[in-house]
Amino acid sequence: MSLARLGEAGHEIPVVRVDGRTLDARGVAADFDGAFFASDGIDRLRAALDSLPELEAAAELRVGAPIARPGKIVCIGLNYRDHAEETGAALPAEPVIFMKDATTLVGPFDDVLIPRGSVKTDWEVELGVVIGTTARYLDSPDDALAHVAGYAVSHDVSEREFQLERGGQWDKGKSCETFNPFGPELVPADQVDDPQALGLRLSVNGTVHQDGTTANMLFSVAHVIWYVSQFMVLHPGDVINTGTPAGVALGIEGNPYLRAGDVVELEIDGLGSARQTLVQA
Repeated sequence: MSLARLGEAGHEIPVVRVDGRTLDARGVAADFDGAFFASDGIDRLRAALDSLPELEAAAELRVGAPIARPGKIVCIGLNYRDHAEETGAALPAEPVIFMKDATTLVGPFDDVLIPRGSVKTDWEVELGVVIGTTARYLDSPDDALAHVAGYAVSHDVSEREFQLERGGQWDKGKSCETFNPFGPELVPADQVDDPQALGLRLSVNGTVHQDGTTANMLFSVAHVIWYVSQFMVLHPGDVINTGTPAGVALGIEGNPYLRAGDVVELEIDGLGSARQTLVQA
């Protein structure tokens, strides 16, 4: 079973994909949002599967992000040793936290807009984590994964000049419009045996640039959730982007940053694949 949202932007229908079928979930969920996750929504969906009608013409509908706009998107920087090394950054002693505007979340096949004035728009495939229950001041990482609703493919698009050369915090290089395609599906946490054993890959125009594994995270998903909970409350429906492996344009000789017309394809084992075309804003 996985969760998805289909339809035009702002008018998506929550659906459940199971055994090759797409079921209309509106009898159980108005949307896949914080209120849904906070009310044991995934368990309620499972209990109702036999009564949910199949959604006709589902294949003809746009695929939106599998969750509604989150309350916040928390990102972890430099969380893969090889990525820190390729960018020339020192390995962090603690997770590097920054925020990304929640309005950046778009569908996994939507266009990505290159910001006006941008010459350094970059790609980053990441494991996205959706919080299912409130997490504050967790006692240890051992408590963390119980607060996860599910996992999804996340594309943490970045503008490196805005991020690194224009002063201030990283947020302004991370929060441009459309800079977080997400999905295609949200896979419930109990269907992912080990979030530290997932391969993740990204290609641009058919050339593979990132081919890594979550096993190489400096700080595990559980550690990240525990750590973030010491500094802010994580609410149901919030998203954490957990970092990217080596292979971003910033770390490649010649820095082949994205240009209008480029096509980026991403996939994570068991979580599906996504594809975006770059368009000039």
